[in-house]
Amino acid sequence: MKKIYNITSTLIALSLWLILSSWGVVGHRIINQHAPASFPSGMNFLRGSFSTILVDSASAADDRKAWDNTEPPKHYIDIDNYNEFVLYGKIPMTEDSVKNLYGYSFLMDNGIIPWATIAAFDSVRACFQRNNFYKASLFAADLGHYIGDGHMPLHITRNYDGQYTNQNGVHSRYETHMIGKYSNDIIYSDDSAQFINDVPGFIFTYLYHDYLYKDSVLLADVYATSVAGNTSSTAYYQALWNHTGAFTIALFKNASWSLASLIYTAWVEAGKPDAVPRLVMDPSILGQNNPNPVQNITFIPIEIKGKNDRVTLKVFDSGGKLITTLVDGKMKNGKHAITLDASGYRSGIYFYTLQAGDVMMTRKMVVMH
Repeated sequence: MKKIYNITSTLIALSLWLILSSWGVVGHRIINQHAPASFPSGMNFLRGSFSTILVDSASAADDRKAWDNTEPPKHYIDIDNYNEFVLYGKIPMTEDSVKNLYGYSFLMDNGIIPWATIAAFDSVRACFQRNNFYKASLFAADLGHYIGDGHMPLHITRNYDGQYTNQNGVHSRYETHMIGKYSNDIIYSDDSAQFINDVPGFIFTYLYHDYLYKDSVLLADVYATSVAGNTSSTAYYQALWNHTGAFTIALFKNASWSLASLIYTAWVEAGKPDAVPRLVMDPSILGQNNPNPVQNITFIPIEIKGKNDRVTLKVFDSGGKLITTLVDGKMKNGKHAITLDASGYRSGIYFYTLQAGDVMMTRKMVVMH
């Protein structure tokens, strides 16, 4: 009986994870992966390790939702809860303006994705200015994630899961399950990045534009349900893709171009730093545990590349509670395989975090008994 309970709990946790993971892991990787191809020739040095981290950390912002309660509001905005948007098609452009008009609770309850995107852009630019290209790549990955969410129409409306139109579950059906099934069909060319003169205005403009597609997604869901007679069959997803595929690919393309353009703008505003002779990238690498999912013993690969006075490797549960500390102290440069015995863990989602100096990396692990 305990085994059945653990498996059920894990499936519920995994299902919840899918619902909370916008565009899915695959979708965010596609968006971030395309961006470097749009960089101008002067940024070729960012097509190596920088681009790898940009892709590998594309869903790091989703991972943080599990333990950072300030993270979830950064992924959406219920823009049609704003009177100004309903009346004029626009909302106040600063957080302070919204707080003054509606209060802090309204601001956070309705999401802060435009301001989270602006903050991520500012962080990328600041890291470029300090020639810290490793941290710039991590913030750029977050920037790509928020941009990707901002190009997902159901992240920009109060009816984000069809709860007001009797279409509960449409959110994950469209952005996660459909994208997972048709990711190989999301193919698009890469346009050259452009300098953005007004970053806040640029971000709000694409949010207003992408909001227009929310009715198209909902109508496509109604049509696909009527054709298939359900919301889970191959016939349903084929019909949903047939009615949304064209504009979905366009949304992906625009998200990739927007990310490339904002990274390019941050680099230009930072003074176009040339990183070739001074490139300081990840002084440590945290790999994916193997096997994953894990039942008993698993191995976590890490690589230490630079001098670190203290290295820590800690495991947390999905609620952010520290489960165990695997490493705490100095480590020699080179590759290491850290053993973790998860036989006593409950089934579910866990995170392990490596910190070496001012570098911190986190990966997700699934335990299933």
